[in-house]
Amino acid sequence: MLDVRRIRLLRDLSVHGTVTATAEAACLSGPAVSQQLAALEKEAGVPLLEKQGRVLRLTAAGRLLVEHAEVILGSLAAAEADLLALRADGGGRSLVRIAAFPSAARVLLPLLWRELAAGSAEAPAPAQAPAPRLHLTEAEPDRAVQALRHGDADLAVVHAYSLLPRDLPPGCEQHRLLDDPVLLAVPAGAADRLRLSPGQAADLRRLAGEDWLLPGPETSCHELAQRACGAAGFVPRKVALASDFSVLTALVGAGAGVALVPRLALPADTTGVSLHPLTEPVTRTVSALTRTGEARQPQLKRVVELLHTVSARHRHPGE
Repeated sequence: MLDVRRIRLLRDLSVHGTVTATAEAACLSGPAVSQQLAALEKEAGVPLLEKQGRVLRLTAAGRLLVEHAEVILGSLAAAEADLLALRADGGGRSLVRIAAFPSAARVLLPLLWRELAAGSAEAPAPAQAPAPRLHLTEAEPDRAVQALRHGDADLAVVHAYSLLPRDLPPGCEQHRLLDDPVLLAVPAGAADRLRLSPGQAADLRRLAGEDWLLPGPETSCHELAQRACGAAGFVPRKVALASDFSVLTALVGAGAGVALVPRLALPADTTGVSLHPLTEPVTRTVSALTRTGEARQPQLKRVVELLHTVSARHRHPGE
């Protein structure tokens, strides 16, 4: 019989990469983790780990067991969430830690905070459990996923572009929030020169000769801009790099060049900027990720539901 606690340690090793990091996450000593993994190998009857230099790597059998571990641990998390819901008694407020990419942190998270505050103010104390406390960390999608899988966040708000898909990480569930269209931002004067009327769809092939303002190369948004221009048959002539879309939009308004900007990332002030959808649409799907089974926990479930609510409000303002 395989021991679930040892299986969890093997899965954690696959996430953290080293016995030392796994031991720290599990509040155990390194030798204790090594002993538990050795015992798991005896239970399994096949080698689960092998040394490559000074590093332990999963064997094929180890990778297979980790795949099963994600399912097993997800089912356990779901069972714990259901039991927690049954015994919920309106006690103390729980903490939900969120890692979100910058424009979601700027637009969606303030709306979420207001919804939680409004719900607490409107509902009588016995009507529902107290609203959870939120802790926000701004993080690009890769870092947000890493925080979620390492147990440093309970929910990750991430994005994936239609031209740059992102695989669902192992042991995670996806809660799709909205599809965010990517727009072409051009200086108002350039729009006249390019014969683009307000709101008219733009063909990127006509922008090959323009100066381009790109997100920083450390972001997936940079790769998206490169791919979109490449699909249109040219390499963008970049004159500025900035990871803040507010900076890029301000530079567009100043006439420095053109940029691709997701609608969610647009600042409130777009003076001097003409915005256009693309004839070959590109979208950025925004999702919330939770560890498998944990979204059924009452407070985390409440946060995910409210994220759906505020995302719908962003898609259809005024409703």
